[in-house]
Amino acid sequence: MATPLPCLVLLLFLLLLFLSTTASGGAAAASPHISAVISQSGLDFVKDLLVSRAADAITPLEVPDIERSVSIPVIGTVDMAASGIVLNGVAVANSTVAVRDDGIVVAASLSIVNLTMEWSYSYSAWVVTISDSGNASIQVEGMDVGISMGMKSQNGSLKLFVVECGCNMKGLDISLNGGASWFYQGFVDGFSNHIRSSVENAITNKIMEGASKLDSFLGSLPKKIDVDSVAAMNVTFVNDPLFKSSSVEFDIDGLFIPSNKTALMRHMHFGGVKYVPPLGSSSKMLWISLDEDVFNSVSALYFKAGLLQRMVDKIPDQLLLNTASWRFLIPRLYRKYPNDDMLLNISAVSPPSVRINVGRIDATVDLDVTVYVLDFGEIVPVACISVTVAVSGAAMISGNNLAGRVEFDYFSFTSKWSEVGKLHTFIVQSVLQIILKELFVPYVNSYLARGFPLPIIKGFSISNAYILTSQSRIIVSSDVAFIEEAHSRLFSLFPL
Repeated sequence: MATPLPCLVLLLFLLLLFLSTTASGGAAAASPHISAVISQSGLDFVKDLLVSRAADAITPLEVPDIERSVSIPVIGTVDMAASGIVLNGVAVANSTVAVRDDGIVVAASLSIVNLTMEWSYSYSAWVVTISDSGNASIQVEGMDVGISMGMKSQNGSLKLFVVECGCNMKGLDISLNGGASWFYQGFVDGFSNHIRSSVENAITNKIMEGASKLDSFLGSLPKKIDVDSVAAMNVTFVNDPLFKSSSVEFDIDGLFIPSNKTALMRHMHFGGVKYVPPLGSSSKMLWISLDEDVFNSVSALYFKAGLLQRMVDKIPDQLLLNTASWRFLIPRLYRKYPNDDMLLNISAVSPPSVRINVGRIDATVDLDVTVYVLDFGEIVPVACISVTVAVSGAAMISGNNLAGRVEFDYFSFTSKWSEVGKLHTFIVQSVLQIILKELFVPYVNSYLARGFPLPIIKGFSISNAYILTSQSRIIVSSDVAFIEEAHSRLFSLFPL
């Protein structure tokens, strides 16, 4: 199958918007931290997706009326007109999408193109004006159409321009109904080339009109994704797209920046988390590579916002949060605050550091664990422990989000200060291990399970994804599925 004409522009629209988003603001940065590659199979997927839509979208197409005077032997000069020319239906033989050094080329061959029209003529015979009219059907004997488009980055957006656009009709078979037989051949001889060029121009103009709308749409695309009220991903385009032999690469800023409004997590899926194996295939439609700077930028934002801390008043062994449990181990604590409940304030003292290596994701975080006592309604700090925690993790796909999970590796600690005497190392180590394994890690995983949205256009979903880790990067390779309920909304964005 193939892609008839105005929807060739829609094809380019979807190819570009694999990487578009649904928020506002932002500015281009000096270097990219996310790279996305649409492979040949991804380009073919979008083309095939639009074939079913294309035939309906191009028709009916009205062609401007044609008027001219033709000299007919014996009769003399006859004024003829072809009006109400309408392209009613097409059938697609084949289509292709290819990548050149300077852009994307889409070509289609149409095997059947049906047109209808009204015809009329008039001429003077002595003092009498003779006229007649009727209708006609036109069968096009094959048509080739194509468009070549280039793209460049401009102020963080994509600028689209047409390199070449054309339509070539191979032949016409005009069947006139009504009128005198002498008129048929004269009309066909006089109007065939004019009808051919008018139809070709009408289709070409339709494509160019669509390309102009697409360029305006791309220029107005939002430039960040608000994840929540704190963080947003900067998705401005950096550098011009890179066109290779069978793929297109886009570079995106990708770092997290402060959000200026309250926003719900986009593309959230709290169920159906899919753990994907660390394998990939070159046949995947879409490849998205994320630098570890992306993850470190979001950890820095949440740290700056004061969100990397938690007050703990419940632990698995709840008795440990009462001074009575420590009467023999830390006697001064119990004597000073007998039978008082305790709180733990776990706070990051610096942004967590993420390191990505081949087959492995590691992170470390420095914490202060401050012990408080509830003494007659007053919260009193009594000790503080400095803790360095190391975890290792794995990435996963949850809906259209890149999510994750971590496992506890090891920790080290030192006592920063104490108002209740020396803290015994063995006791502190045992308690900290319980807190870190059973509270800290599950708490971190509850946030990581939400993830953040990958730059995928609404209306599409990631499928059959694989995740690979290389030196300082996470690479997501996946196919893309079309969500049917988004069909009408998606195409309404780009009316023809």
